[in-house]
Amino acid sequence: MTPPANPAVGAVLVTGTVFLALALCYRPLGDHMFRVYTGTRHWRVERVVYRLVGVDADAEQRWPAYARALLAFSVVSVLVLYALQRLQDHLFLSLGMPAVPPDLAWNTAAAFVTNTDWQAYSGESAMGHVVQTAGLAVQNFVSSAAGLSVAVALVRGFARARSDTLGNFWVDLVRGTIRILLPIAFAAAILLVAGGALQSFGGHHGWTTLAGGGQTLTPAGAASQEAIKDLGTNGGGVFNANSAHPWENPTAWTNLLQIFLLLVIATSLPRTFGRMVGDNRQGYVIVSVMAFLALISIGVTQTAELHAAGTVPQATAGAAPQWSGLAAEGREARFGVPDSALFASAATLTSTGSVDSAHDSYTAFGGGMLIFNMLLGEVAPGGAGSGLYGILVLAVITVFVAGLMVGRTPEYLGKKIGSREIKLASLYFLATPALVLLGTAVAMGTAAGRAGIGNGGAHGLSEVLYAFASAGNNNGSAFSGLSANTPFYNTALGLCMLFGRFLPMVLVLALAGSLARQAPVPVSAGTLPTHRPQFAGLLAGVTIVLVALTFLPALALGPLAEGLSR
Repeated sequence: MTPPANPAVGAVLVTGTVFLALALCYRPLGDHMFRVYTGTRHWRVERVVYRLVGVDADAEQRWPAYARALLAFSVVSVLVLYALQRLQDHLFLSLGMPAVPPDLAWNTAAAFVTNTDWQAYSGESAMGHVVQTAGLAVQNFVSSAAGLSVAVALVRGFARARSDTLGNFWVDLVRGTIRILLPIAFAAAILLVAGGALQSFGGHHGWTTLAGGGQTLTPAGAASQEAIKDLGTNGGGVFNANSAHPWENPTAWTNLLQIFLLLVIATSLPRTFGRMVGDNRQGYVIVSVMAFLALISIGVTQTAELHAAGTVPQATAGAAPQWSGLAAEGREARFGVPDSALFASAATLTSTGSVDSAHDSYTAFGGGMLIFNMLLGEVAPGGAGSGLYGILVLAVITVFVAGLMVGRTPEYLGKKIGSREIKLASLYFLATPALVLLGTAVAMGTAAGRAGIGNGGAHGLSEVLYAFASAGNNNGSAFSGLSANTPFYNTALGLCMLFGRFLPMVLVLALAGSLARQAPVPVSAGTLPTHRPQFAGLLAGVTIVLVALTFLPALALGPLAEGLSR
């Protein structure tokens, strides 16, 4: 087979194809989500759920009640998922799998309830069918729907005036699950099955490898799990190889489909935001900033992986690595370097731990960019819901900075950004960096933390930084050189996931409640226009500068030091 003359051309084509598909879905999917969250009619199946839960679907909640409902639902979810894992050996269709150890069960429960899907285990050898479907797959739906609910509550805070309520958490959760996630995931699962992904609930089967060896694997509902794990920006997977496994991701076109699923909801939500606040231009500004930041990340990652001369050991610079773009280690040969780099960028730009290549094998600068994507707050476009509310909080900080420049009280979408609002926005921004940097420091400063590091020097620090960046930002991917299935990392990362998910959510709901109570401020000559390209550029600049100032020392000691030492 003749190698492509210029792999960079392929990288541009595949990236352009994905972005074109996302652009085509921006308006119809965004408008559909607008109708879902603003409609007043309840479906019959939804009314059944409301009666079972015992809630009044027509009663709206103030932000403290909305937050309590979110937290109560999440606590119950953690307990149920933990119990399913601990009792696995007593469940039917457990396939003879033993009970999951306590620290690993805790870590996994925290991971899937927080939309992180961090997996310190091999799915095919640790989880039976009941845990996979009734436990993990269910959480893939509802944890994603919870993120969408918080994002919509914040948008209502901007859209409403003199109001004490933000909607009803239970209604938002049920509608997001039934009307958005289930239909799209169902269609995506059928496409994946048509492409060759496995959908079976049989027992253990023996297989003969191409080399003539033997292997025992457990078929599972990979296609259905794959669809929602990508669509809901969850991550994880039925098999340890994740989306590099042919039963999860069989062909090049299913690989592109999965990249599309990772991004489609988060990139369409700005349209929903624009419709709800009554100004579609505001949505275009937000999505343009998301796209700009994403293109920079994808470009840097693909360039680092395609032009890796000087960043990989000279011994690997032979003919075969040159054909595939040099940085070929850890890549799935069916997809190649450009598609793998695009998948890795999409997975870390969203809160998705799904991978089709080994991130630990990326070049220093390529892997460093993946870490930076998560440290950015995953707002380009971010997770399902979390990306939108994250970038809206950054927009609040941006108008505050702009207000300081011109000596005016900052305003955004007709709401004044006073001391209460900027305090909540600042606490939101500081919460995750505090968790990531403190967790990394504790791991590097304790024997239990250092024991899991698989590499010395700067790359060892990068492994730990990646783990806590992934947990704190609810991503779930990892540098595989870190041995994380230990009591220390299971406990520390589990706590990081929970605080990294729910502390920002509570702060966002408090901000939404504060904004909803305000009366709209009339537009004046001194009002900063937030629908123009100038504001988009300012928002992108503030986002990058804030992250750079916060994490530059850690990045300088890790991936930057590693890359510059080559």
